[in-house]
Amino acid sequence: MDAVLWIVAGAVLAIAEIFTTTLFLIMFSVGAFAAAGAAALGAPLEIQAVVFAVVSALTVLGARPMLRRRFNLTPKDGSSFGVGAIEGSAALVLERVDAENGLVKIDGELWQARSYDATQVFAPGDRVQVIQVRGATVQVWRDDVSRPGELPEMKR
Repeated sequence: MDAVLWIVAGAVLAIAEIFTTTLFLIMFSVGAFAAAGAAALGAPLEIQAVVFAVVSALTVLGARPMLRRRFNLTPKDGSSFGVGAIEGSAALVLERVDAENGLVKIDGELWQARSYDATQVFAPGDRVQVIQVRGATVQVWRDDVSRPGELPEMKR
């Protein structure tokens, strides 16, 4: 019966990892499955708990750093890609941008936009800088680097 409880605990932790994506809960899941193996071999509850603790600790300290390095998606040259590459980019305001609504163009793509500072309002034609990406919406700030009529160099 103990083995079934450990398996259920391991499965619950593995499922919870899907929602957190921290590579932390999965290590405890591995420990729970190891404890289930100990229980299946007839080990007493104290030994099962020790197996759970030791295997969980070893995977957190040993396997987790290797997995994080392996699945780190940052290019070796330090450049950003994906949504991370958009932060810091220049954008052109196409429709009025305020704290509630707006539309900007970034490298030829249209993005919903909101003003990073709720007191700022941008008119069509203004140049702004992307401060943060939240889902499919960018938060923008006035581009103080460019002079009027000058196109800033787009970040790549």
